Amino acid sequence: MPTTSSSSSPSEPLKPRPRLPQPQPRQSPVPRPSTARLPSLCAAIERHAAAGRHAEALDLFRLARAAAPFEPLPASTYHALIAAAAALRDPGAAAAVAWHIESSGSEPDVFTDNLILGMYLRCGMLGEARQVFEGMPERNAVTWGIMMGGLVDRGRPRAALALFRKMWAEADGCEAPPRAVVVAVRAAAVAGSVRAGRQLHCCVVKMGPCGDDGDRYLSCALLDMYSKCGRVDCARQVFDGMVPCQRTVVAWNAMLAGYVLHGRSEEALELYHEMQGSSVDMDQFTFSTMLGVFSRLGLLEHAKQAHACLIQRGLLLDIVGNTALVDLYCKWGRMEDARNVFERMPKRNLISWNALIAGYGYHGMGDKAFEMFETLIAEGIVPNHVTFLAVLNACRFSGLVDKGKRVFQLMTQNPKTKPRAMHYACVIELFGREGLLDEAYSMIRRAPFTPTANMWGALLTASRVHKNMHLAKLAAEQLLAMEPEKINNYAVLLNLYISSGRQDDACKVLETLKRKGLCISNACSWVTVKKKDHRFFFKDSTHPQCAEIHRTLDTLMKEIKEAGYVAEETELLPDIHPDELNIPRAYHSERLAIAFGLIRTSPCTPLRITQNHRLCNDCHKIIKFLTKVTKREIVVRDGSRFHHFKLGICCCGDYW
Repeated sequence: MPTTSSSSSPSEPLKPRPRLPQPQPRQSPVPRPSTARLPSLCAAIERHAAAGRHAEALDLFRLARAAAPFEPLPASTYHALIAAAAALRDPGAAAAVAWHIESSGSEPDVFTDNLILGMYLRCGMLGEARQVFEGMPERNAVTWGIMMGGLVDRGRPRAALALFRKMWAEADGCEAPPRAVVVAVRAAAVAGSVRAGRQLHCCVVKMGPCGDDGDRYLSCALLDMYSKCGRVDCARQVFDGMVPCQRTVVAWNAMLAGYVLHGRSEEALELYHEMQGSSVDMDQFTFSTMLGVFSRLGLLEHAKQAHACLIQRGLLLDIVGNTALVDLYCKWGRMEDARNVFERMPKRNLISWNALIAGYGYHGMGDKAFEMFETLIAEGIVPNHVTFLAVLNACRFSGLVDKGKRVFQLMTQNPKTKPRAMHYACVIELFGREGLLDEAYSMIRRAPFTPTANMWGALLTASRVHKNMHLAKLAAEQLLAMEPEKINNYAVLLNLYISSGRQDDACKVLETLKRKGLCISNACSWVTVKKKDHRFFFKDSTHPQCAEIHRTLDTLMKEIKEAGYVAEETELLPDIHPDELNIPRAYHSERLAIAFGLIRTSPCTPLRITQNHRLCNDCHKIIKFLTKVTKREIVVRDGSRFHHFKLGICCCGDYW
């Protein structure tokens, strides 16, 4: 019988039948924790909170609430939860913890109530904090201090002072807690109310001694309050009234900060010297504060000594102190030192970058300033108006026209950094430096606001240097209309007329000066030798070494004339009155300072001169020749910029 053929080929392997999906057992829900687990949960909550894992502690609290919504927890667990909610500043968590304490039937003591009060204040829940405070059956000194401090921290200092008056009335003016008085004094400082501060001072006197710690804290608080309210002399009276053991580094620092805050740098320096003679160890805050003072007063040697002390003591400056040090080194032309401090800063902010970029710019190192600017951008730091001003100044001082244009264009592309008048003034002077007077004047005409005095001043400088009398006269007249009492504007216009031979116009300017009662004041130059400032004025004959200084200067003038110097005769110098034009100019103040510095310093030491006026053309030429014949480097900080003179060349390129 024939066999039936199979549908499948004999060579094909047999395939197993597919398995049907098996039904999966139903997942049972996660069992809720039982009350038996509460002790372990509470212990875990306390461990997490103690270790700073606040979010994890609150997560475990949610499990505990699910297990036993109304079961009271141990007081130590509640304290840990309150600390966690306060640390996270989480109002929801704070409300949950407080609700559980209340609904579980717990009866918190005054310590726990104080913690809840502080938690609410940390989370910004002033209404809830006020309810807790008013509902507390018992309050202690800590309670009042917490509530008042919270109000101050939340910007309600006058409410804190009102609360203090209430506490004082309840205590019948007898035993106000020192901590509460300290907080009240801080509230007066924040509110800027010297009247309230004086009343609190009277309270302190009425209370009498509070013990060493209490008296120390109260004195420091009063000192700080008077300083912030602008009564620095009252602050000094408090400081002087403190017994030596109360004058901690905090008290010294507060007094130093008070002087600095109100611009009394010389008194801060005197106090700093007193502090050095005391037994108090200075800290980072001391040096940070004083570096700013040294920078303002131009005390490079003091700053170097402070920097050395920091290194010897192993102290690290904060951002403020390091930035002040960078700024000070920049102001004195110590750019390598400034860069070293900058590179070693553990943290930097935009102010630190701005200080270094500006320093490079002022010392004619425009390429390095621009390089730092590009590094700042590459690191993702967003520049502000000050940054752009520093870079544009660097381009201006170094004549980097193309780079300056790029920076200005970058500003215009961002609405947040729209150029201001000061940026326009930089670009105007940048164009003017290169003789592009049409472009400079066009910047003034195209400005989207009324041109400022700085903008016209930049155009005037460019016109004066490039001898464009028409633009110079236009700019000078605009300046005189905007600043009719500023003597420098008349001096520049007077020089323009004298240099162009327009004697009649020069006489008119002099008549205007006399009619207005204005006169060109004497300029001053000074040099620091062995940590002492030596000041000189025009025709100065008061210095003890006057005769030697004049002899030295006469000798130097002969040497530079032999080297090719020819005097500038067409400029009215800033510190010479018009009536004194026929008097020889050899005794100009900056020249006297340089001569003295050459006498009193070693041959390899660079000279650093500071003066309160713009360096005149003749002095600028003389100093270039002096660096040739003496082989000394001379740095002059005038009213316009830094001038680095070396071997007959100045970093300003003869444009300032």
